[in-house]
Amino acid sequence: MKQVHSQQELEALREEIRKARDPNQSLVTICTGTGCHAYGCMNVVSLFNQEIEKAGLSGKVQVRTTGCHGFCERGPLVVIYPQKIFYERVQPDDVAEIVGTTLKEGKVIDRLLYTHPQTEAVATYEHDVPFYNLQKRIIFGSNGLIDPTSLEDYLAIGGYEALAKALTMQPEEIIEEIKKSGLRGRGGGGFPTGSKWESCRNAPGDKRYVICNADEGDPGAYMDRSLLEGNPHSVLEGMLIGAYAIGSDEGYIYVRNEYPLAVKHAEIAINALKEIGLLGKNILGTDFSFDIHINRGGGAFVCGESTALVASIEGRVGEPRSKYVHLAESGLWGKPTNLNNVETWANVPVIINKGADWYSQIGTEGSKGTKIFSLVGKVNNTGLVEVPMGITLREIIFDIGGGIPNGKKFKAVQTGGPSGGCIPESLIDMPVDFDKLKEVGSMMGSGGMIVMDETTCMVDVAKYFVNFLKGESCGKCTPCREGLLRMSQILEDITEGRGQEGDIELLEELGEVMKDASLCGLGQTAPNPVLSTIKYFRDEYEAHIKEKRCPAGVCKSLITYEIDPDKCTGCGACKRNCPVSCISGEKKEPHSIDQTKCIKCGTCKDVCKFDAITVK
Repeated sequence: MKQVHSQQELEALREEIRKARDPNQSLVTICTGTGCHAYGCMNVVSLFNQEIEKAGLSGKVQVRTTGCHGFCERGPLVVIYPQKIFYERVQPDDVAEIVGTTLKEGKVIDRLLYTHPQTEAVATYEHDVPFYNLQKRIIFGSNGLIDPTSLEDYLAIGGYEALAKALTMQPEEIIEEIKKSGLRGRGGGGFPTGSKWESCRNAPGDKRYVICNADEGDPGAYMDRSLLEGNPHSVLEGMLIGAYAIGSDEGYIYVRNEYPLAVKHAEIAINALKEIGLLGKNILGTDFSFDIHINRGGGAFVCGESTALVASIEGRVGEPRSKYVHLAESGLWGKPTNLNNVETWANVPVIINKGADWYSQIGTEGSKGTKIFSLVGKVNNTGLVEVPMGITLREIIFDIGGGIPNGKKFKAVQTGGPSGGCIPESLIDMPVDFDKLKEVGSMMGSGGMIVMDETTCMVDVAKYFVNFLKGESCGKCTPCREGLLRMSQILEDITEGRGQEGDIELLEELGEVMKDASLCGLGQTAPNPVLSTIKYFRDEYEAHIKEKRCPAGVCKSLITYEIDPDKCTGCGACKRNCPVSCISGEKKEPHSIDQTKCIKCGTCKDVCKFDAITVK
């Protein structure tokens, strides 16, 4: 692709690309995000190319591999344009039929369409699928339209228009627009983005850095990965605009080493920008010069914390430092540094293009715009959802997520990653924004949202996240290091039947000390899972401690499997499947379990078709 040296040349190139494309041409888009890779999407891509050629449709039908479409539960996903016919869970064996029936004859294949799990309503077109039509996808929506490795695709949908516009503005104007928009950091802290940029620009010194934090370590969260691997140019464009506004000529993308596809696509995008002249010296004929490097993280969760991340880039151990000196004043290599996460940077081009007034109309008074959540756990429609700030938990979990599988009852949802809090059913109609989540003992975090049903033990959940954080703590400060260790020991005792009176109060006291005295955000927020579950599910803790009983039937040391003789038909399924042969009984007679041999694996309950296995 030829180099562009001015805004006019960039627009001429964009127009050339658009003119070469027929919006009415048949187009098959196939999700090739990491999740669909696991489903075998690349075999589907290969077969589409073969079958299209075999059918004589080469040149008439285009195949485009895209990033994650978000509806990960239903992959591999295929959308056929211009009609936007939506096919889910497409297998290699389906490809020839799609080419012959849909692409050649124009007919829809009903068995590949989405069916709502509750209403059984069938959706033919992508915009009719409730998972999509209830979202507001201003950041994530382009993922399903473009090939992430194609700069031409990004330019065709208006890519780098915001950069060209920004370069005609004064840096202070850009910062003022970002401040006016109300954009807050999407990485967890929720700090006003424009104010952060302003502090960095005004810091003394003539060298400044910008950093994109793509070190997404929350269990079950993959918003940043999917954005960076599915639309890397949106992130790079945001970084370019931010660098110009701040006065930086050098930036870094700090990305998890476990994200190879995101790294690969970011590298391809950076090289394409250098080739066209949108990275390097005198971008679009201006005095602005900028370059970006990719730095792979070493797998430490704590390196998602800003100062630990900077230490890692510098080649030091990823440990946080005290916050009395801000990154904006002394960050990377001791220079003023601005750090935002992937999603925050991707919001910037939208704000510059559409304006702060438009953007600030979305969301709530203190939380503007949309937020991408990773909706996982005990919910029918798992995947990535982008919704306006202020939407309720009920709308996310039941309207978009499709409710709880297998007719189970909703119990709680954890937001904000491993350091987030667990929000009970009684608060399901609360609006989701930075301030409301904090009020109820949780947080926005980077956007993880784990749904739990009635079979979830909240004490066990708290133990899981405390153990995760204990393993990820850098150990630098005593409150975090020793507090998490002691919390883990107490929770272990409670779930194994060794809980004592006073344990709950001790956990609460430990939590408050950790919040007040820990060095960084990891330790300060680490007690959230414990404190929130005690606040909303104290009765479960008391049942474990006082009655030596796990109400959810999860903690093995506190449960007993028994066979109800009135329901047992003597079919022998439990006896045949028991891994330790602890079940006895004659055919067509009630069976029994030898409690001295039972390992409480739950296999008997799983295989019983007559609901004869009870948990006490």
